[in-house]
Amino acid sequence: MTALRLPARRLRSVHDRLLRAYGSQHWWPADSPFEVMVGAILTQNTAWSNVERAIANLRRQRCLGPRAILAADPAELADWLRPSGYFNVKARRLRDFCAWYQAAGGLRRLRALDTQVLREALLSVKGVGPETADDMLLYAFERPVFVIDAYTRRLFFRLGLLESAKLGYEPLRHAVERALGEDVSLFNEFHALIVRHAKEHCRARPVCTGCPLARGCRG
Repeated sequence: MTALRLPARRLRSVHDRLLRAYGSQHWWPADSPFEVMVGAILTQNTAWSNVERAIANLRRQRCLGPRAILAADPAELADWLRPSGYFNVKARRLRDFCAWYQAAGGLRRLRALDTQVLREALLSVKGVGPETADDMLLYAFERPVFVIDAYTRRLFFRLGLLESAKLGYEPLRHAVERALGEDVSLFNEFHALIVRHAKEHCRARPVCTGCPLARGCRG
């Protein structure tokens, strides 16, 4: 099968137009790499505003570290995570992740791993899929890995960059990375801008009035 090719100039043009429209997004909002990882787990199937409330609960309980999370009563932990939805599942996933994180040697040892080795290690944790792992790689470990989400597929399809919005995760990730090169800051900003644009204009029902990408979009 021929690998997907995306035009680098077009992608950079999309990035530049979004940046002019919205400015730098300063994403991911967190006080530490570990907090980024917690947020990546909690943001599954929910809005970021709900994650912020759950993280605020953990901070209020002084439970925003792997040891504190593992030491917490599971029922209480689930209750603190309630704003993020699916709180019982997420409490188990968060505990599983923290157990793995500590056994792996924590941030210092994980940072020393090659990107692909680290990615495979993250994916071995129950409840951590490709998007969650790549959120962690890009935003917590500052690795040149592009995060693919439903917003990215929708936008690229509407711009005519993809034949289908249902393209698999890995082919699209590799295509973006090949086109843009290994640029952590670019990947960080571009993904954050796509998320912002999806909320402002590129919704399931698009809001085309005032869209900075209206030119060249097939809607």
